[in-house]
Amino acid sequence: MKICIINGPNLNLTGKREPEKYGQLGFDEFIPALQKEFPQVELKYFQSNIEGELINKLQEAGENCDGIILNAGGYTHTSVAIGDAVKSIQTPVIEVHMTNIWSREEFRHKSFISGAARGVIAGFGLGSYRLALLSLLAV
Repeated sequence: MKICIINGPNLNLTGKREPEKYGQLGFDEFIPALQKEFPQVELKYFQSNIEGELINKLQEAGENCDGIILNAGGYTHTSVAIGDAVKSIQTPVIEVHMTNIWSREEFRHKSFISGAARGVIAGFGLGSYRLALLSLLAV
């Protein structure tokens, strides 16, 4: 099984940015640990701060992967185009957030992705990605 993890803006700063919210571990350490925990899965990882690059990667992963774990960051709440990209692919997408977006500012309560995603996991830090991976393996 091939799973693509796609992260949006500012998630490259995980481990440094607001560690009280996002933790102290970055994706450079987390992805290899996740791969070690799930050796039966081929994990691909992509991060970009650029909306169009995220859309291109979603379309590519939709053709080449069995599942997608997507944290679009702030674009979750603003990008109709990313929501449309998720709608346009057949590959199951799990929307993830490290924080509980419904306990934060009201503008974060709206997602342009959720309606097209297979499911949403939020509020478990990096564990949200692990839970998303488990949900894709259970299908």
